[in-house]
Amino acid sequence: MILYLPEVEFHESSSLEEASALLNKFGADARLLAGGTELLVDLKSGRRFAKHLISLQSVATLRGIQFHPKGLSIGALTTLSELNRHFHVRRVFPAIHDATSQMAAVQIRNMATVGGNVVCAVPCADLPPVLLVLGASVTAWSPRGRRTIRLESLFAGLRWTVLNPDEILTSVEIPLPGHGFGAAYARFSLREGNSVAVAASAASIQLHSDGTIADAQVALGAVSPTPRLLVAAREALIGSEASEETFDQASAAAMADCEPITDVRGSSEFRRELVGILTKRALTLALQRAREKKA
Repeated sequence: MILYLPEVEFHESSSLEEASALLNKFGADARLLAGGTELLVDLKSGRRFAKHLISLQSVATLRGIQFHPKGLSIGALTTLSELNRHFHVRRVFPAIHDATSQMAAVQIRNMATVGGNVVCAVPCADLPPVLLVLGASVTAWSPRGRRTIRLESLFAGLRWTVLNPDEILTSVEIPLPGHGFGAAYARFSLREGNSVAVAASAASIQLHSDGTIADAQVALGAVSPTPRLLVAAREALIGSEASEETFDQASAAAMADCEPITDVRGSSEFRRELVGILTKRALTLALQRAREKKA
């Protein structure tokens, strides 16, 4: 089946203020366009509707990767390829590289943006689970000012966020990891390189000085309507020895807490089993990295 892009009017904005004015002018008929790898497919398939596309590509303030004393700031228009190639991101946040090195084909990564991967709120998106376990937040701009939103509070439902119609996501903010912290991401797809995740798991571990788990987070992808942190899996980890038995308990909790569907990529039962395997894999690598940071 060949899908065609419906007739739309294209507008290029050079600033957030200009983009906001266009959003206000066209209202519900307008959509913001970043890389377009998700939105254009949605328009072709009829999943979303728009008469006007407002490009953000010329808004220079939305680009760039910057480290600062408190952490990392990633501009919303930063492409996945730029993030994947960034040496310091790979060194300080290897879990991000776990995701960016596996997701989509190179051609897609060259176009797709960090902000788009987050704000589209697609269940199988790779970055949100990783960003959740890293304690990330996003910054949103509107004519009324800027506000910071914790990532776990951003997703309101399937392909739906808490952003107001006049708000534009400008950056993703990640705090610097502390001593004895490690995180990792594990995914399963049907084909290498250009297939979306069938299931995915991200995990982080913060170790006490005695080697026990002081804090931990687990988040899943492609097996729930929205990416979210798992309370039961975290409770199974905190205060425990970092052992295979502990990881088995956390993985079982993740399996019980996910909401997989059955589709052409796999059954709900298959996805649930994958959750257990991938969560243990992510926890094991996160522990390895935490011990390296602690040494």
